[in-house]
Amino acid sequence: MTPPPGGRPTFRAAPLRVRVPATSANLGPGFDAFGAALSLYDDVVAQVSDDPGVRVDVHGEGADTVARDHRHLVAKSMLKAFDVLGGRPRGLDLVCANRIPHGRGLGSSAAAIVSGLVLARALVVGGDDRFPDSALLDLATSLEGHPDNVAAALHGGVTVAWTRDDASIHLLRAEPASAIVPVVSVPSTSVPTRKARGMLPETVPHADAAYNAARAALLLTALTSRTDLLMDATDDRLHQGYRRAAYPRSLDLVAKLRASGIPAAVSGAGPTVLALTDSVSAPRVAELAGARFETSVLEFDAGGARVLPLDA
Repeated sequence: MTPPPGGRPTFRAAPLRVRVPATSANLGPGFDAFGAALSLYDDVVAQVSDDPGVRVDVHGEGADTVARDHRHLVAKSMLKAFDVLGGRPRGLDLVCANRIPHGRGLGSSAAAIVSGLVLARALVVGGDDRFPDSALLDLATSLEGHPDNVAAALHGGVTVAWTRDDASIHLLRAEPASAIVPVVSVPSTSVPTRKARGMLPETVPHADAAYNAARAALLLTALTSRTDLLMDATDDRLHQGYRRAAYPRSLDLVAKLRASGIPAAVSGAGPTVLALTDSVSAPRVAELAGARFETSVLEFDAGGARVLPLDA
């Protein structure tokens, strides 16, 4: 990706804040394509500085483990975006308030990447013209490795993302039906996405691919207008079963929820479980999950990544 015309960018002096939602990918059969934005957020404040280097202050999730310099994923993403925008500032100060659990399948890395790209663009005068959403999504996908989480984190709602032959990323965004209540059950243990993806086979049986293709085609309709089809539409044979050794309790919970009539799937690469239920059945999810999971009733996020006032 080459820098846009117009010479080196002019940076805004005032600090800016971005809020990015957690995301759940796959939603059962929609492997590496479907994503949904949820009402759990990371906030990042960034300001350019005359002092050289990158300084990162982190609060909340990952505060004891993530890097505090240019190696931090938000900072790395910002520097990549500044290169696209025509040049980097001399220095950069970041403050991250993390609420999205790390390594749980709720899109923490996608949130960090999208935070960095959106912030970098906002810190450049005329950044929207130099770095439109389509280019931002392409870069976010290249950094994340797949478009499902980053598409939902950027645009909110429910998204279906795909790659064209020219390697550009495209998406369809939809509003989920208001009757659907997303409930997440998060275990205390994490599973690195790289490990979870490494458990998948190179090939799958043709019958399983056909099974998932039908359900993925059904999924968007079930999410937006035919919620009675969610049980069939969230079933999967392509990836969840192959990962059982990484999180057997999560898959046991998926089975318990589905046996109780509650559509459920592993969220992204896991081990969080996502239930797509209604307000009447939502409390039942916590009962079935038990003490081994921290269960939260959420909402779908409609706005995606957005720049906010510092005091909002």
